[in-house]
Amino acid sequence: MGATTIGALIGGAIDSMSGEDSAADGAIIGAITANVLKVAVPVAVTYAVGWMVLRGISEGVDQLFGGDEADA
Repeated sequence: MGATTIGALIGGAIDSMSGEDSAADGAIIGAITANVLKVAVPVAVTYAVGWMVLRGISEGVDQLFGGDEADA
């Protein structure tokens, strides 16, 4: 099953627990949320990994060349 289908099933189930007659609106919201997360999560992970790499390079350069001594 695709993420959209699973999102729709979960959204419909959560919406039907509230006692409404139709779970269709919850399914639509769940499907949209799943599609947004399919894009947002990889972008956030890529940003975090890139930030950590740049931070590590910066720390390595500071240790290699004595970082704060150049500022004094």
